[in-house]
Amino acid sequence: MPLSAKKLYILTTYKFIFFADNMIYYIKIHIFDIEGDIKMNYLSVADVAKKWNISERSVRNYCSKGRIEGAFLTGKTWNIPENAKKPERMNKRKEKPKTLLAILQEEKVSKYSGGIYHKTQIDLTYNSNHMEGSRLTHDQTRFIFETNTISIENEVVNVDDIIETTNHFRCIDMIIDHVKTELNEKFIKELHFILKSGTSDSKKDWFAVGDYKKFPNEVGNMKTPLPEEVDNLMKDLLKEYNSKKEKTFEDILDFHVQFERIHPFQDGNGRIGRLIMFKECLKYNIVPFIIEDNLKMFYYRGLKEWNNERGYLVDTCLTAQDRYKAYLDYFRINY
Repeated sequence: MPLSAKKLYILTTYKFIFFADNMIYYIKIHIFDIEGDIKMNYLSVADVAKKWNISERSVRNYCSKGRIEGAFLTGKTWNIPENAKKPERMNKRKEKPKTLLAILQEEKVSKYSGGIYHKTQIDLTYNSNHMEGSRLTHDQTRFIFETNTISIENEVVNVDDIIETTNHFRCIDMIIDHVKTELNEKFIKELHFILKSGTSDSKKDWFAVGDYKKFPNEVGNMKTPLPEEVDNLMKDLLKEYNSKKEKTFEDILDFHVQFERIHPFQDGNGRIGRLIMFKECLKYNIVPFIIEDNLKMFYYRGLKEWNNERGYLVDTCLTAQDRYKAYLDYFRINY
C-alpha cells in the first residue's frame, strides 16, 4: 500500500557546555530539515516471499535482523519497500574452483570435444607413441580419436601403430578413472594389457601381454634386470614409493627412472612409465606434463644421468610442465 515517507537531514549541530551545582553539563543539539514527501510503495511479507521465491518466515527474519533496508513495523505487520533488494544468504557456499582432475573426468564422461581432455588424449598419445617409433602423424592421431577412422594417402601404415593409438586412448581413460588408486602391480599390469592387446606382439607365444617379461632385454644398449629378478624388484620399488604419504615432483620422477631401469615388460615400458607419471601427478595435485618430440633427447639424457645429476631430468620435465600449464591457462583451469 502507498504510504508517505519523510527523511530527516541534519543541517547543523550545536554543542553547549555549562556549569550548574558544581557539575559540568554537555549538551548537543541537532537542527533537522525535513525532505519533501516521497511516495513509496510498500509490500507485505507474503508479497515479498512470492517475489523472491522464499518462505514468509525467511522474509520476517530478514526484517527483524535489519537486513532489508527501509522495512518497518506497523503494529505486527512488516512494511517492505517495493524496490528492496533480497539479502545474500550469509551461509551461502562458494563453489570451489574445479581441479584439473575433476574437469578431465567431467569432459571424459560427457565426451566433450575441444577441451583439455580432448587435447590431453591426442597430445599425450601422439608424443608417447611417436617416441617409441609410431609413424602416425599428429593429425592422424587426432582423426582416430575424433572419428575412429584414419585417412591415408600414398603411404604404408603399420596396423600396430593404429591399434596402439586406440589402446593408448583407453589407457588414459583408465588413469583418469583410477587416479586415487594406490600404485600397485595389478594396476600397472592392467595398463600394459590394455596397451598391447590386439597387437602383433600379443600373437607371439613368448610375449607376455599384461605380465612381466619372459626374456632378457636391453634399453639404450644398457642391460636390464633378468626376468626372474623383475618381480621382487617391482615389489621393492612399489613398497618404497608407497611408504611416502605425500609424493613430490621429484619422488614421481625418481620412481619413473627406477621403473624404466627395471624395464619389467618385454615392450611398452616407456609408454607405461609416462602414463604412470601423468596419473601420479594428477593424484597429488601436481601439474602433469607431456614429453614432446623436441624434448625427447633431453629426457633420455635425464634418465641416463639421474644418479649423477638429477637436474637434467627435472629441468626437462619442468619445461614440459610449463607447456602444459600454458594449455591450462588457455582453458582457464586453475592449478
